[in-house]
Amino acid sequence: MKITRSKTSRLDQVDFENLGFGAGLSDHVFRAEYKDGQWDDGVIEPYGHLRQGLGLHALHYGQAVFEGQKAYKQADGGIAVFRPERNFDRINLSGERMCIPTIPKDLFMNGLMELIRVDRDWVPSGKNQALYLRPFTFASAEWVIAKASDQYTFGIVTCPVGELYSGAIKVKIEQEFTRATQGGVGFAKAAGNYGGSFLATRKAVEEGFSQVLWTDHKEHKFIEEAGTMNVALIINDVLVTPKLSDTILAGITRDSILTLVREWGIEVQERDITVDELLDSVKSGDLQEAFGMGTAAVISPINGFGYQGTVIDCPFKEDGMATRIKTALSDIRYGRVEDSHGWMHRI
Repeated sequence: MKITRSKTSRLDQVDFENLGFGAGLSDHVFRAEYKDGQWDDGVIEPYGHLRQGLGLHALHYGQAVFEGQKAYKQADGGIAVFRPERNFDRINLSGERMCIPTIPKDLFMNGLMELIRVDRDWVPSGKNQALYLRPFTFASAEWVIAKASDQYTFGIVTCPVGELYSGAIKVKIEQEFTRATQGGVGFAKAAGNYGGSFLATRKAVEEGFSQVLWTDHKEHKFIEEAGTMNVALIINDVLVTPKLSDTILAGITRDSILTLVREWGIEVQERDITVDELLDSVKSGDLQEAFGMGTAAVISPINGFGYQGTVIDCPFKEDGMATRIKTALSDIRYGRVEDSHGWMHRI
């Protein structure tokens, strides 16, 4: 793998005391190209502009997928990535749905780990901070023919981040727009899924909410996921979350949380949840907590649901299940406890 280092670093431009989310990209990127039926070895180079012109296939037909993952500064000063093999599996699952050729595992893993080594000084050490990792693949042929591309670029960019949401949030139960339909690409981390959600999210934010809580496309009757995370409810001491389907992203944080909670002896139900059940559980007092879970969001308590023009308050406990889960997951990710699951990949 050829490595070309940047002559000047932008690290001194980052305010690590006030990290946001998604800006302040690190000095270097990993890039590999797919041509003539195979991937090259990839390179690490200074962050820069794309080489393609306005005929770039991905711009016209949306053939692009991505992942989101994080590297954490460990308690002993080292660096480790959380469950990278799962992100490797999922980017290829998404790619298969979007007719993108499979990325070899050694290309994905070696490119990711070497990039983190090169930019290791960008990994922050503050509370709830991490180096966000964005592997992505897009169609890079230059033509305007409506068919799958024959050339692709696999890239990885990184940036130091804090928390996406700093406290409890309110979400709007969506009853007009649809994120995904059966038989579509809702289970894939396809770029267009997010572009198509921006209008509904913007409207929700204008109404005072942080995010949209998506419902099914047929009747807007069943809860699916929030805009940036899966969702879980604690109802009568049971963790209830929508079952996975081809309209819901299989979150890696979601899977990790369900594993931990089951080990604690707490009952978990993965099943259909209707909007009516959610609202009734709030009114009856059966709903004890609600929270989102995802790589960017980590654990985000929900303290209110918007529905048909009204806001329904949701119980929120500072020392509740969401806090317990977040603490346990953080202890594993930052190397403060033994990693008994083998989730952390040491750099």
